[in-house]
Amino acid sequence: MTAPDGPDPRVVFDSVPQPDRQSRRAAQDRQLSLTKPPGSLGRLEELGEWIAACQGQSPPKLFERPRIVVFAGDHGIARTGVSAYPAEVTQQMVLNFLNGGAAINALARAAGATVRVEDLAVDGATPASVSAFKVRRSSGSIDREDALTAQETLSAIAAGRTIADEEIDSGTDLLIAGDMGIGNTTPATVLIAALTKTEPVAAIGRGTGINDATWMRKAAAIRDAMRRARPVLRDPVRLLQTVAGADIAAMAGFLAQSAMRRTPVILDGVVVTAAAMVADDLAAGARDWWLAGHRSTEPAHALALRHLQLDPIVDFSMRLGEGSGAAVALPIVRAAVATLSEMATFDEAGVTDR
Repeated sequence: MTAPDGPDPRVVFDSVPQPDRQSRRAAQDRQLSLTKPPGSLGRLEELGEWIAACQGQSPPKLFERPRIVVFAGDHGIARTGVSAYPAEVTQQMVLNFLNGGAAINALARAAGATVRVEDLAVDGATPASVSAFKVRRSSGSIDREDALTAQETLSAIAAGRTIADEEIDSGTDLLIAGDMGIGNTTPATVLIAALTKTEPVAAIGRGTGINDATWMRKAAAIRDAMRRARPVLRDPVRLLQTVAGADIAAMAGFLAQSAMRRTPVILDGVVVTAAAMVADDLAAGARDWWLAGHRSTEPAHALALRHLQLDPIVDFSMRLGEGSGAAVALPIVRAAVATLSEMATFDEAGVTDR
């Protein structure tokens, strides 16, 4: 993975800047001057202060262009029977996203966001408009072979970085990463369980709603993949190559680059958060630019959130993926910004604060 003259620039991330502490303090001071008892808006106040720090100004601006990017890819492990759905569904769902008929499309419209879909490794043809960054079709079956080649891993990470840059350069001021891929909770669980040193049975959920027999096949696959992952746990690029997939590797690059570009991200469920764990290893400190949109019903997701020290905004027993949980949290984040930026102060309103 390393060239004779040094690391490949596609996976080298400079020091991640920190959200602006002075702006956070100014936001905290402003909260105390608004026409409400101190702390009475609860976590909305904390979220508003975090956005102010990310934007480097207080009060923060209202979001003008929140964007959801769904990373799609198939996984070879799905052929071992670890999902309730056939792999063909991934390709079909990409078309559904493009037609505006998926849950994430409806949630995005409700939250005032737009959706972008990128095919990184769908095992089938998709329109040219979503396949410019396609790395390969599907991935290796991670219980017995690497998910990607070394070059494919580098290409996927670079694709994620480029997608982040494209979005931010075009004016996106808040990003959400989503996922679509039959079987993708298996590599996600492998990554999370391996990085948190958790036994497979304590990390495995029901994914798409699998029965007991499918759960046991999934447990065996995750056990075998974790065995393959252990020797490379300290090398995030090799880890992605060994047990992830092009979609997850691209998400890791996307999340790391977003932090480098000082752009806040709302994380979704178990697959995105698994990618986030690796992204934080690629670019130390990237987690400071992320919010956890929700807590899914997947046991591995709670492990990942604890590892990243992120407190989810909502807990609605969701497990769909696509960015859906993060999209549900977006209006709450918008509300946090609105209260901090639009409320009158005691002086402005002529209200006595004592």
